[in-house]
Formats: sequence, structure tokens, C-alpha cells
Amino acid sequence: MSERFFTPVPPVAGAATLTGDEARHLTRVLRAKVGDAVVLFDGTGHEWPARIVSIGRDRVELDAAEPTSNAPANGIPLTLAVALPKGERQKWMVEKLTELGAARLVPLETTRGVAEATASAQARLERVVIEACKQCGRNTLMEISAGRSLDRLLAAVPAGACVMIAHPDGRPLTADIVPAAALEVIALVGPEGGFTDQELAAAEHAGVIRISLGSHILRVETAAIALAARLAR
Repeated sequence: MSERFFTPVPPVAGAATLTGDEARHLTRVLRAKVGDAVVLFDGTGHEWPARIVSIGRDRVELDAAEPTSNAPANGIPLTLAVALPKGERQKWMVEKLTELGAARLVPLETTRGVAEATASAQARLERVVIEACKQCGRNTLMEISAGRSLDRLLAAVPAGACVMIAHPDGRPLTADIVPAAALEVIALVGPEGGFTDQELAAAEHAGVIRISLGSHILRVETAAIALAARLAR
């Protein structure tokens, strides 16, 4: 067995504990036994080879070896600010953004948005991130931020960030759009009905670059994934 499991608390002196969903998955789904080998990761770039030493009802104790570091390669972190789609499309989008290496997802609150970024929705998406990391071998969790309006997002853009917005009349997304000195890329994706004229004007006033992803109309999750595939490092 070489399954990967998320532990929010790193091992201490070689001792680690899995509880909750991770313990139940290990014991009830995989039917692990004492002595089985697994890999633990804490979401910050570290992982530990470990062996099971005891199994309880909802608790697994492990003996962890020395950690190894598997942090992302140096590059410009990518934040996707997205007007969330509904249902399973939302989950699928988060899974793929995690696999592609996006650093952060900000649920974007827009006039024509169709899904509300509630605290419970944020918690569900955080679990999707963990599951995607377990599957793809990523050791850093993609951050799921609380929902934010476009105005609040634009007002809080950090210095050195390159901000772009997906729109059909934008310039083609090419490699030279992101300045070499950029410290972060923030890419905005609107809802199915598109950004309103007022939202586009606010973005333009803030100096946001309009970029196009081609001649076809893309679904929200497709546009977000296309941006991550081009921009994530």
C-alpha cells in the first residue's frame, strides 16, 4: 500500500495520527492493517513515509520517517477569481485547478453569478482540494478563499500583481502578457452570462488586462482550467 493521506498536524518525534475522513478512508475503504506503509503530507510541501502502528474506530496511529520536501517549483503563483458554476461542475473545476498547480481560488461574487460562495461550500471545495492532492501527488494545498466581490478584489490587488480578465474582445493570451517582473498573476473569470458593463468598466479603470481564450464561448470551468493550463507554474 502506498496511498497518500493528508494530515493537518505534522508528525511530532515520528508520531502521527489520522482522524476523521482520512482515518475512515484508510481503515474502512482500503481496509489497511498494522504494518502497512502509507505517505503523509501536510499541505505545505512536505511528505513523510509512514507505517501504521495501531488502528482504532476512527483513529490511526502511525510511525513517520524523516520528511522530504516537494514544494512547487519557483514560479509566479496564479490566483483564479471565478464566478462559481453550479453543482458537479464546480467540484470538477476545483479538482483540475489543483492538478494544474493553481495557488488559490477566489469565488467571485458578480451580478450575474449563479452559485453562492457560502462557508459550507468553501468547506466542501477544500475537501475536493485535499482529494485532488492525494490523487495527483501535489503536496501544497490550493487555497480556497472566502467569496469576494469584484470591487473588493480589485481594491486589494497586491503590488506587483498582473491582473487579467477573460473576455471575448480581449487580446489573445500569449506568453508576453505577463511581465517578467510580475510577483503574482490574478485571472478573473465571469459567470455564464458574462460580466456586466459596470463590472468591465471597473476592471478597466483598475488597469486590468482583457484577454481572450479563443473564438468559442467557453463555460466558466473550461475558461478557468484553460487559464490555469497556460499560466500556472
